[in-house]
Parts: sequence; structure tokens; C-alpha cells
Amino acid sequence: MIDSGDTAWVLAASALVLLMTPGLAFFYGGLVRRKNIVSTIMYSFVTIGIVGIVWVLWGYSLAFGHDVGGWGLIGDLEWFGLKDVSADAPGPYSDTIPHQAFMIFQAMFAIITPALVTGAFAERMKFSALCVFIVLWVTIVYAPLAHWVWGAGGWLGELGALDFAGGTVVHISAGAGALAAALVIGRRIGFLQEPMGPANVPMVVLGAALLWFGWFGFNAGSSLAADGVATNAFVVTNTAAAASMIAWLMMSWLFDKKPSAVGAASGAIAGLVAITPAAGFVGPMPALIIGLGAGVFCYGMVKLLLKLKVDDALAVFGVHGVGGAWGALATGLFVGIGYAALGDGVSRGEQIVNQLIGIGASFGWSFAITGAIMLALKYTIGISADEAGESTGLDITEHGTPAYEP
Repeated sequence: MIDSGDTAWVLAASALVLLMTPGLAFFYGGLVRRKNIVSTIMYSFVTIGIVGIVWVLWGYSLAFGHDVGGWGLIGDLEWFGLKDVSADAPGPYSDTIPHQAFMIFQAMFAIITPALVTGAFAERMKFSALCVFIVLWVTIVYAPLAHWVWGAGGWLGELGALDFAGGTVVHISAGAGALAAALVIGRRIGFLQEPMGPANVPMVVLGAALLWFGWFGFNAGSSLAADGVATNAFVVTNTAAAASMIAWLMMSWLFDKKPSAVGAASGAIAGLVAITPAAGFVGPMPALIIGLGAGVFCYGMVKLLLKLKVDDALAVFGVHGVGGAWGALATGLFVGIGYAALGDGVSRGEQIVNQLIGIGASFGWSFAITGAIMLALKYTIGISADEAGESTGLDITEHGTPAYEP
């Protein structure tokens, strides 16, 4: 029953999604000050190692294992250490690819999501606290939410909330978690009083380009087959990213008087975020609208948070939280227009309500649990670098290596 074409595509898509996390490292690393480039890159890069182990041991089983108690809240540990997860036979989530192919594809999603959160506390979180945070976050926040939406018997999936490739599971959870983390850890020294980067704009654009490239695996790969659904997802992904880039550029040109390169990169990412939950359900024209909306809404939220003096250092909530929420809502608004169809017996109004429930549940869970994790770490091992370390820069104080020799 294994289809070689589907398997090849999913494995290739897995590699594309893995590339997104180093791409994120470049994107985030370019946005911070020179003295924190290495530490910010390490936030993302070490996540590959930590989550790569956690996912094999217990993360995959908690997220996609057999539902515990029929509540739709969490999987069991039957697949702990990938026991009985076959490399030769299909699993419960696809009839045409090996179970391990599905597992490793999902591993890449689990890797990049906590890496996204790290942008909120860039330039001020201790590396030791970060490592503990990643283990706890992927176990307590990400795995249950993935089960709710994508796991067999998950309650949001059973409700009918649509999320093709991670609007709620990845982006809303990352954005809400980032907002909670930023509020708990507090502002950087000199926030809104001195320049805070970016140190390397070419690195920002390179990182955004790698993310855009990898996102085709993220969205089109979520079809789990080399088919028309993957093709449509590929096309609408590019369309939304392009539209959002132009929308953000126009907003920055209008309000900031300059069409910035960082704005172009951020706008493209916002469009990719917003189309993610809808990629398998809408056609190119709705994707254009979704992308334009993402550029406007995300730009506006980034500016609003600055006015509110919330130090979400790399605009994770503004781009991923707001972009993911808009995309999840837009999925209900536009599903079946240009591609696919509404579910049998489901009205558009009912679908929109389902989407709003998914948005609220994802945001509330991630915000509350992330805040609790950060508070627990703050009052035990501590989460912030000391004032001298933050002033010197985390590259030297945490890693002993500057990004560039004098």
C-alpha cells in the first residue's frame, strides 16, 4: 500500500521544513543587535537538537498516539521511543506513506514552533533556562494542542475546526506563547530608549527567503501525497506571501515614509503564516485576499505593541499570533471558494464559529501554560541574564563567541 511518489514527496517536504529552522535562525539573528547574533541563532539551532530527541521519546506519542480516555485532549505513550512506529508499513494517518515518514514530517513542525517563540525574549534569556523551557513547552503546550487539532479523536478536529498545516497548532500557539513570555520576562534594558537593531539586514532577507522556500514543504507537504491538494497548497502559499509582502511594504511606505527591506521580509512571513491553515481549502483569489489582510493586520499589531511598550523583541505575536488568527478565521470565511468545499451539512456560519473556537482554545492554552512555565522557571532557576550580561551581550556572556571578530 506504500506509494513511492507520496513517500518521496513527504520525505522531501520534511527536509524543506527542517531547513525553515536554520532559516529562522538567520532571520531572527539578523534582527537583533550585533552583540546578540550568536545567542539568537543558538536559540533556534539548539531547538533542533532538543526537540529532535523529545519528539522521538515521547512527543510524537503524546501528540498523535491513541487518545486517552476519549476526551480528545492527549495521546497515550504507546509509541514511546517510536515503539511499533514502522518504517515499512503505513500508520493511522496515511495509507500511502510509512508511519515513520509521517512521524518525521510532524517532527519538523514540533521543532520550529518553540523556535518561533524564542523571538519574544531574544537578547535577554539565559541559555540554561531556554533549554528547560523548550523541553517543557513542546511537551506541555505543543503536544496536547497538536493532538486536539490533528490527532485521532482530538476534540478540535472532531468539532470540525479546520487547520490544514498549522495556523492554530504552530502560529497561534507560538504567538500567544511569545506574548506571555515577553510579559513575564520583562523589557530589555534601554527598550524604546536606544537603538535595538537590526544588525544585519542581508541576514534577515536571507532568513526570510529560506523560510519562504521551506514553507512549500510546510504547506504542500501537509497533503501527505504528491497530488492536486499539494499543488494547490503550493500555489496559494506563494500567492499569499507575495500579496502580504506588497501590503506590508505599502503600509511602511505610507506610515514610515520608507519601504524597508525588513518590512518586505516581515510581510512575506506574515502572508506565509496566514495562508497556512487555509492552504488546502481555498483557491488563489482568496489566498490573495488573505495575504493582503495579513500584511495590513500584522503591520498594525507590531506598531500597536510598541505603543503599548510590550517588548516582544522580534514581533512574534504581531506576525505569528495575529497572522495565524487571521488565517484561521479566513479559512472559515473562504473555504470552498476556488478550491475544495465546505463539509457536508456544515454552513459557513457554523464553520466560522468552529474556527473561532479553535482560535480561542489555541490562544488561551498556549498563553496560560507558557506563562506558567516562564513563572516557574523565573522563581526557580531564573530566566533573565543579569544586567551586566545583557549590557555586554549574550554572545560573550553565554557562549563566549562573538558573531564577528573586532
